[in-house]
Amino acid sequence: MERWSGRVALVTGASAGIGAAVAYQLQDHGVHVVAVARRAEKIEEAVTQAKKDAKNRGRYHETKVKPGKLYAKKCDLAKEEDILAVFRWIKETLGGVDILINNAASGTDLGLTEAPTENWKLMLDVNILGLSICTREAVQNMRSRGVDDGHIVHIGSVVGHKVIDADGAMYSATKYAVRALTEGLRKDFVEHKSNMKISCVSPGVVRTEFINNLPKYRTEDCLKWPGLHSEDVGDAVLYVLGTPPHVQIHEVIIKPVGEVL
Repeated sequence: MERWSGRVALVTGASAGIGAAVAYQLQDHGVHVVAVARRAEKIEEAVTQAKKDAKNRGRYHETKVKPGKLYAKKCDLAKEEDILAVFRWIKETLGGVDILINNAASGTDLGLTEAPTENWKLMLDVNILGLSICTREAVQNMRSRGVDDGHIVHIGSVVGHKVIDADGAMYSATKYAVRALTEGLRKDFVEHKSNMKISCVSPGVVRTEFINNLPKYRTEDCLKWPGLHSEDVGDAVLYVLGTPPHVQIHEVIIKPVGEVL
């Protein structure tokens, strides 16, 4: 991770859960982090809390580098104008981005025959289009600056490998799309003879605000399921970022021991 010290990462969906954990972990490794979310006012508190939670669980890893800076910015990933405004700010203020963590996602536990269209549209806008716009803008920014060692990380899901139940089918469809976009970007880099990397990190159940917002998964039985912590996913992100220049971790699946999905 030493080569990333002093460079710039954009982390989406950083006001809670995985995004907040990844933000503090990158910052601790000397990376300057632009953390974005619709609730920008919650980002700094969430990142600080994620770090405290990791320490309380004995999962915090001390580093010897000078911490990077954290920049909290408001951005709705369902709005292209918000995304473009963030990239303009990064270019004008920090010069550009070297790492992109596409973490933001929207989900619902309503079935295909009953969910309102706006729920589907939001998932498609955030999980696929927002991710793709961020990726396009990040890669174009890197290419314009002659950066050829940048790294894009998509946060996928185990449900992008298997549809778990009918109620989550549309969310699964968006995560299947993320895997297709991962391979598509890899082929794009090959065609451009680029040394940039693309990785997809697909976790199983993670005990975050995201899953807590789905009523179906707040039942007594579901709350007893084995689950990952946000920093477990963050550790995987650090792993793929820390590989040598000739190594690309294309996809990682992380499950808690005993996962029942």
